[in-house]
Amino acid sequence: MLSRTADHLFWMARYIERAENTARMLDVRLQNALMPESPQAAEQGWRAVLGISELEHAFAERYAAPTQKNVLDFMVRDHSNPSSIAACLTASRENARAVRGTLTTEVWETTNTTWLDMQPRLKSNLLEQNPSQFFEWVKYRSHLSRGVTLGTMLQDEAVNFIRLGTFLERADNTARILDVKFLAAQHGKKENAGSEADAKAEATPDFYYWAALLRSVSAFEVYRKVFRDIITPARVAQLLMLQPNMPRSLVACMAEVVANLKAVRNDASADTERFAGKLHAELQFARIDDILEQGLHDYLTKFLACIDELGNRLSCDFLVPLDTAQCS
Repeated sequence: MLSRTADHLFWMARYIERAENTARMLDVRLQNALMPESPQAAEQGWRAVLGISELEHAFAERYAAPTQKNVLDFMVRDHSNPSSIAACLTASRENARAVRGTLTTEVWETTNTTWLDMQPRLKSNLLEQNPSQFFEWVKYRSHLSRGVTLGTMLQDEAVNFIRLGTFLERADNTARILDVKFLAAQHGKKENAGSEADAKAEATPDFYYWAALLRSVSAFEVYRKVFRDIITPARVAQLLMLQPNMPRSLVACMAEVVANLKAVRNDASADTERFAGKLHAELQFARIDDILEQGLHDYLTKFLACIDELGNRLSCDFLVPLDTAQCS
């Protein structure tokens, strides 16, 4: 397969996965905003949404304050933000158009229809009146795209590169959500440290906080099936990092990356395969107690750096490199 074709397929999948992940983040934040919270807590919550995608600086250049309206506009409609839903779905469609002949008619029409349907939805007042309905539509279109791809395309290298893009983006997003949410929870505990009565008062909000995190990656019902007990931060981390049969866990994503990388290997990809396999093995044989003891933030920061490097390695070995200097 030509590198440019593989590149378009890879990024087509990454962009639609990114749009879905952004919709999930924003929807959960909106649900949390319905609970009683101080203006400072509300602002911190919206800042956390920007922090997950490392967009605080870009947002500050265009908007005065991280209010709900401003963040939603920036993360949904603003085409100058490459991680906004509008920008991601547009980029996904453009990448699909570039390789129209490689895709089945059903895959192309699904991607193109998503882009066409998005236009009137963004121009209407739906985002202001019922944003959750818009986010459910984004998630549904992403699910539909994956289903049509697996259900109609020949299971060859084209699908392998699509899957590589999907699971690399998903691993990155899950790690970012975990990192930001755990740091925010630790910060909140330090600020609210006090009497035993204060601790009890925080118990109910704490439950909703972790439940919201699980719902952001469709893991709330899965958590109940796996643990059948109260929600604790350590178990949330274990589920989203080390549970091999949880579709959005880090170890499950890396297993898919390794499998699809193996299917498209070439003469230059041995080191990349080894790098991905080592990252998967570290997760596969890790224990959550050891990770928490060494520091979850440090572990996830290292993991995100590895995901970034893996993306660069894939670009050098198979795709169109973003930076040719890194491929020397």
